Amino acid sequence: MGRAPTQDHLVVFYLPDQQEWQAAIDQMNAIGYEFVKSYNPYWDISGVTFEDPDGYRIVLQNATWQA
Repeated sequence: MGRAPTQDHLVVFYLPDQQEWQAAIDQMNAIGYEFVKSYNPYWDISGVTFEDPDGYRIVLQNATWQA
């Protein structure tokens, strides 16, 4: 099994609706994932980070994506 090259290899899902964001977090917890502290503290301000078994991370961000 491989490992992510760094803790900053991640995918960010922007979920601006508070209820949708919380439901996504609840679903991640329900299947056994726990929060991890983000490598970049920016993602901890309005988001929650999870790590898969290979070390790749996803962030569920309670915000709208800004280009």
